[in-house]
Amino acid sequence: QVRLVESGGGLVQAGGSLRLSCAASGRTFSNYAMGWFRRAPGKERGMVASITSEGSTYYPDSVKGRFTIARDNAKNTVYLQINSLKREDTAVYYCAAWQAASYKVWGQGTQVTVSS
Repeated sequence: QVRLVESGGGLVQAGGSLRLSCAASGRTFSNYAMGWFRRAPGKERGMVASITSEGSTYYPDSVKGRFTIARDNAKNTVYLQINSLKREDTAVYYCAAWQAASYKVWGQGTQVTVSS
């Protein structure tokens, strides 16, 4: 069973950048598709990026061009680079591992707060 721990969140000014990390335990990390999600205050959780085990990526239009997902299988880590941060990016960010047709394993989340 894989376990996920996010880090890298914090308080940042609008226009700045952050790189979030998600460290995974387990020797089969490279087999999993991975996703980043976020939940903003008063909103439902939504996907912001995903990456397959082969490295193919997906972004919703709302973040395309500003968010970049990457994985380093040697380090059992998936990253989310966020550039040109906006106040509406304020949220708790979660990573998740795809298993058996859904995202079943979740991290505890890391808070990103963007100030004006």
